[in-house]
Amino acid sequence: MSARKIEILQIAIHIIASEGYDRLTLRALARASDIKLGALQSHFPNREALLRALTDYLLSEYLKSLHALEQVEGALSIYDVARWYLSDFAGLDLKGDWLWPQLFAMSRVEPSMKELVDDISKRIVQIFEDYFHRAGSPNPRLEALALYSFGEGSTLFTSEGSPWESDAKDLNAAVLSLIEAKYGKKNADKHVA
Repeated sequence: MSARKIEILQIAIHIIASEGYDRLTLRALARASDIKLGALQSHFPNREALLRALTDYLLSEYLKSLHALEQVEGALSIYDVARWYLSDFAGLDLKGDWLWPQLFAMSRVEPSMKELVDDISKRIVQIFEDYFHRAGSPNPRLEALALYSFGEGSTLFTSEGSPWESDAKDLNAAVLSLIEAKYGKKNADKHVA
């Protein structure tokens, strides 16, 4: 993907996170990107193409972040993966606590976005399921769904400006403590694939 497309997608992310998904139009994005609408449409012919590219970009960045962590730390445990996920795993300046609720809200009113968000969710849950399986979980799918649900749900309750914002760090620590109590911080040799 070209650097200019990535720049435009990052501006789209900013619009969604800071102004709301309903503010993301091709015209608004062209204005914010300081390009003409026709030039923007050469990159993204329509809103659906933009949304597809946006979700592909987000998933790609998250997977790159996870792979980078694997390169640094070696074989990851479910504890490592949960810590990565709960710390807004991609390490991007996405304001994830604002972006993801907007994307989920968008998916409730735009069928094409529902499919895209579901695709991302399925991929992430599958990654978690694989790690829970390696950790010896008797219910890897359910535990993966629980972790994903917790992470996404917590963005609604502990995000910036919420009544429980000050509890966000402690809440994540509590979840990591539960995972550590059940699986430890590192994989036992017998569970590592």
